Amino acid sequence: MSAVAVPTSTSDPTEATLPRPNNLERWALGYIIDPRDLPFVTLMASASLVLFPAAAYLFVPGRFRWWLGLAYFAVLMLVFIDRYTLMLHNTSHRPLFKPEHRWMNHYIPAILGPFCGQSPFTYFGHHLGMHHPENNLREDLSSTMRFQRDRLDHWLRYFLRFFFLGAIELPMYLWRKKRDKLARRTLAGEVGFVLCVAALCWVNWQATLTVFIAPFVTMRFLMMAGNWGQHAFVDRERPENPYVNSITCINTRYNRRCFNDGYHIGHHVKANRHWTEMPGDFIGTMGTYASEGAIVFEGIDFFQVWLYLMLRRYDWLARRYVHLGGEPKSREQIIALFKERLRAIPVAP
Repeated sequence: MSAVAVPTSTSDPTEATLPRPNNLERWALGYIIDPRDLPFVTLMASASLVLFPAAAYLFVPGRFRWWLGLAYFAVLMLVFIDRYTLMLHNTSHRPLFKPEHRWMNHYIPAILGPFCGQSPFTYFGHHLGMHHPENNLREDLSSTMRFQRDRLDHWLRYFLRFFFLGAIELPMYLWRKKRDKLARRTLAGEVGFVLCVAALCWVNWQATLTVFIAPFVTMRFLMMAGNWGQHAFVDRERPENPYVNSITCINTRYNRRCFNDGYHIGHHVKANRHWTEMPGDFIGTMGTYASEGAIVFEGIDFFQVWLYLMLRRYDWLARRYVHLGGEPKSREQIIALFKERLRAIPVAP
């Protein structure tokens, strides 16, 4: 049998595995709402102390060199970008700072965001204002349902629409749903980012390309690849059910770095569940996962799922499939399940 047996525990971070706070985190305890979010404080500080001075140096007249630009981009991608993005995700769902310090909650999306490939406030508008309410169904602008989710040409259509039309379609959606304040903030963040980048190109186009444009394009690609992987396997009879329109990935390096983001089913079941509670919730409700027919993988993340689908390597995915109980499936049965869940689901316009 190639698939993974029923897990009895996970190696992903829980509240019990959090390290003792450092000096900065002990100071921050007076400002943040949940002590379990102290790792975000350290990440904010380290990203700021590394990225801001390095980016400023690249903009100094006569200092830019392409090898320096490549080094900057490599550090951003390898050290910060994944953890920043999931910090943004978690602090969008659960504000980091207390109400009396609420203005500090803008630091992650509006100040750090442009250096990490995010236009200010667009992520919040898309993820909380649109994606979660629509749950990958017809009105979700990032819905995967209408696409054949193991075809590269379908994914390219999906990505290009988001990349070129998302900044227009998202505010229009939010206005249509009477979320006017969120629509204005999203549009202002997107337009403001584009205007600032255009102005900086006149100052130093090489540094602007390295610091702002390349991360922006890369992040939009990664977000859509990740969302495709998260919502690739959809039960056409129950597309609204989070247990069968999402997947979960356990025991991965990605979870250990990125605050248990692999538990996507549990996240859609309860969007504001704290990231340290994800593994325990999965173990405690595994019977529900099994009875609902959820698809769970072990040892791979959403981006690997996306890549394996683009390569149509169902056998690689089958090796990582987790049996959650009952009669174990054969590899052929697992692959047949995959192919059924990957079929395009026609939706009314």
